[in-house]
Amino acid sequence: MNIRFGFRTLALLAAACFVTCTPLSSVAQSASSTMPAADAPPQLEFAFEEVVTLDKAVVVGDTLFGHRQYIPITGGSVTGPKLKGKVLPGGWDWQLGLGNSCASLSADYMLQAEDGTIINVSNKGLLCGEADGAFTRPVFEAPKEAYDWLTRGTFVGVLTVVGDPAHPAVRIRFYQAKQSQTTGSGR
Repeated sequence: MNIRFGFRTLALLAAACFVTCTPLSSVAQSASSTMPAADAPPQLEFAFEEVVTLDKAVVVGDTLFGHRQYIPITGGSVTGPKLKGKVLPGGWDWQLGLGNSCASLSADYMLQAEDGTIINVSNKGLLCGEADGAFTRPVFEAPKEAYDWLTRGTFVGVLTVVGDPAHPAVRIRFYQAKQSQTTGSGR
């Protein structure tokens, strides 16, 4: 039998089950144990860094949106306390010069952890002026189990140029947002 539900129907069914299947005391306890204190800002914890090697830029040219180019990713390394491996060749860093000395960066590529697991990285950022670096907003898609922390985590990247024109490369240090530890709260 093929049963199809729309999004609204599924949402209503989930809400009905939540209301009828979950005791309110469990809901309150669950919410209080998973929500950070309002006055406790998240902390950043260094997770790992990549050194990403790049090929020469392929210039598309001026478009209605700005100056478009892309840079092929040729490989690299991944080192750090939470992840080790390599950057696989074949990804791309799409760049759009915005005409105000800023450029939008959007990279999509794959990592391979030491155990052979493949992890997708989508990393976006904005680089302005002659800045030495840029903050990025990485999102990871990793297989379930050992690498769930990447998919479920919230990260900030710090990108700096480390190569030269003959051997272009960037270093990206990834920091994971963690809930602050509060003292005396009993959590």
